[in-house]
Amino acid sequence: MKRALSVYGEVLRLVRKLPKESRPYYAKYARENFVNYRELDSNDPKALVELFDRAYVHSTWVLHKYSVDKSAADKLKKVCSN
Repeated sequence: MKRALSVYGEVLRLVRKLPKESRPYYAKYARENFVNYRELDSNDPKALVELFDRAYVHSTWVLHKYSVDKSAADKLKKVCSN
């Protein structure tokens, strides 16, 4: 659970780097996804790894879409890969 909260926090930090008008949409999108997957069995490490990888890939895609340097997601990558 702690790691999931760290990933969520990093995603929200990245949302702050987006243009002001798009932040509410992506903040809501992130919250909905984390809420939807909170019931995932934390005893299944493979499922968690896949979700964290998806969070990283999607975050870098959004950063690229808004021309934000991908290196902004370096901390998220570190948290996701632990």
